[in-house]
Amino acid sequence: MGAKAASPRLTPRGGFAVPHPLYSPVCCLARPLLAAALLVGLAPWSAAAAPSPEPAPERLVLAGSPVDPGASPALLLQSLLASSDLALLNRACLQAARAGQLTSLQQLRLRLLAVKPAPQPLEVVLANAEALIHCRAPEAALTVLNRYGPAPGQERRLWLLTQWQAADAGLHHRLAADALLRLAEGSLASLERQALTLLVRRDGSKVTRAALDVLADHLVALGEDQQAAAALLAGHPSGQLAAVRLQRAAALLVRLPLQERNQLLETALDQAAAAGSWGLAAELLRDQRALLLAAGANAERPSERFLRLSRRIDDAYGEWQLGRQASGRQDPQGLARQQQLEQQLRSPRQPGGHAALLP
Repeated sequence: MGAKAASPRLTPRGGFAVPHPLYSPVCCLARPLLAAALLVGLAPWSAAAAPSPEPAPERLVLAGSPVDPGASPALLLQSLLASSDLALLNRACLQAARAGQLTSLQQLRLRLLAVKPAPQPLEVVLANAEALIHCRAPEAALTVLNRYGPAPGQERRLWLLTQWQAADAGLHHRLAADALLRLAEGSLASLERQALTLLVRRDGSKVTRAALDVLADHLVALGEDQQAAAALLAGHPSGQLAAVRLQRAAALLVRLPLQERNQLLETALDQAAAAGSWGLAAELLRDQRALLLAAGANAERPSERFLRLSRRIDDAYGEWQLGRQASGRQDPQGLARQQQLEQQLRSPRQPGGHAALLP
């Protein structure tokens, strides 16, 4: 395979026209706000009220640059714009993005779009697209990816992962979801094993998440709640992760019969308890109680379980909250307990209280 014409699959269906906030120039966000303030007389025009100019060019200290690091920022930038080294341009994009150098970013984007014209091998196409994503130009990254038709197998897998990365950065939820669905090849459970990088910290460490959960997020953003719940239920995790997914699925499947939604929460409670996630278990019991009450069903059992769990984890506020809702139906012992909880909650400086003075 190799270079090809634009694929219709790259045209996002129902794509989002609103750009990601990370890719909105600061100046373009500040001017409409300032104009609105002037119209209502809140901000008289002055030099102090003008949008802040772009920060002064930051000296680019990049390993591999052919120019002396002591040269002027303008000379360093011109040297970079004449370079064909994608790794060098990628690092320049990262540094310019961190420094908020919008003009430099724009020039680097234009260079990256032209530096490696088609046809190029997949490795070059992916590196070019990744650099454009770091240059806060996800749309341009999709354009570069669309120059190449990946072969089945590993080529297609790497291409789809980069397509997802660009679509996610540009908030094209439909295109991002389609990329992950094509990556799954009919087996949603396989996305459980695919970790997607959501963030790369400055120290090089990564924040990752299972592709299955990310797919569910995209589908929720598209209003496809049932499909999102199906994705969440397709995996086979255990413990806390299973409980969280079951909780989300129960919240999304609003058309599911009450008994089945309640059973999802019961299963989630079992998983949370097995993992010792008592805070999550308390949250699940609150969800279960709210679900039953909204349907007009008897919610005494989750209420009683919540009270027992609250006492176990010493959640005085949770117990007080439930007691407050049932204050008209309490016996004298229950009312005395409610007063005790109120005193405890209102006395943070008592021994053990969160504001007690240290010895």
